Amino acid sequence: MLSRLAFFALLAFFPIASSAAKEWKFDFGPAPAQDGHVQVLATSTYSKEVGYGFLDASEVSGVDRKTEGSRGSFCTASSPFVFAVDLPEGNYDVKVTFGDPAEAASTAIKAEARRLLLAETPTTAGQIESRTFTLNVRTPAIPGGGEAAIDAREKGTPDWDDKLTLEFNGKRPCIASVEISEAPSAVTLFIAGDSTVTDQPNEPWSGWGMMLPSFLQPGIAVSNQAHSGLALFSFESQKRLQKILATMKKGDYLFIQFGHNDQKDKRPGAGAATTYTADLKRYVEAVRAKEGLPVLVTSMERRLWKGDEFQPSLGAYADAVRQVGQEMNVPVIDLNAMSMVFYKALGPEPSKQAFVHYPANTFPGQDKPLADNTHHNAYGAYELARCIVEGIRAQVPALAPFLREGIGTFDPAKPDAPSSLGIPPSLSQSVEKPAGN
Repeated sequence: MLSRLAFFALLAFFPIASSAAKEWKFDFGPAPAQDGHVQVLATSTYSKEVGYGFLDASEVSGVDRKTEGSRGSFCTASSPFVFAVDLPEGNYDVKVTFGDPAEAASTAIKAEARRLLLAETPTTAGQIESRTFTLNVRTPAIPGGGEAAIDAREKGTPDWDDKLTLEFNGKRPCIASVEISEAPSAVTLFIAGDSTVTDQPNEPWSGWGMMLPSFLQPGIAVSNQAHSGLALFSFESQKRLQKILATMKKGDYLFIQFGHNDQKDKRPGAGAATTYTADLKRYVEAVRAKEGLPVLVTSMERRLWKGDEFQPSLGAYADAVRQVGQEMNVPVIDLNAMSMVFYKALGPEPSKQAFVHYPANTFPGQDKPLADNTHHNAYGAYELARCIVEGIRAQVPALAPFLREGIGTFDPAKPDAPSSLGIPPSLSQSVEKPAGN
């Protein structure tokens, strides 16, 4: 039986969700909610019965400045806090309003499994800002029947459930409201790939696909369906490609980046020029059959040095991608070449700063050093995402209008300083290495 509080929350919530506009509007803090909004108190804990709330409200507090001319009410916390709302699969425009009428604040926003939307953004006292993002929510179910074969590492993560999850982070995040509306006409940018691309659920691991949304305007949603340990053939055999194709509409994109795990393919005759090339061509044909737009991405290199000489390890696979792109007239973003420029600009030892290289006891439960030359940290993934943005500008000009204004150009020979990264870490951490190498 529903509690009295849950009952009235449902009465307030579902008329909004079922209206013609299909909007979900939430006001945060102790002040009375605006018309058409559901009030979210600091104690509003998520449950399936209510359908929205904080996943852990223990550190959240509500503030009401009682200012004239503005609502002046918000929720804040001294550590990251997460708000979730049940939503069916699809794309949504999400407007977040943040700031404090009386004090300085500093807010970063992520979605689902650490998907970066907004790097840390300071606001002065009285400065109230709003940002709108277009986000994708998905489940394993394949329209028409069946499911993508997600594994134990993915089950229970925010990327594959039936709700939208927002993480509010930063030195002092102050969230005034969240307004959500369906966006069925939004373009979807699907991603198929491996651990170097995926939305890694735990710090300090990161893939460039989880950084890409921060560079995009409203109107396009990233559906990053890459997963650790997969190759072209295993991504397809697990019905992940089928899942993408079943939800793809005309004019959507599929970015395809594989190579690291394809090198380990033990099938008879497997290789870059044989099975890998044939698999790539089949992906391209399948996307075009759905009137989608394939984009090929060459795999970034691992961090391998012999003295001062960089040692490429994925050249044959990058060449195969370039060849397929040329033969089939498919745009190719050459992340392989750009990654080498990036690593060389940092140098043999400093390039560790782009990877998961940390001394023992940097993270809870980490009694041994982490030294991974395949998987990137947030800095490395962010810089590679900047390379992808440059590739979009040069090779996929139809996508360029979806890039946010003011992000500037990027030269991998002149990378950002690691200290300039404004991405505060999430609470979810694990020293377990992702699958793949």
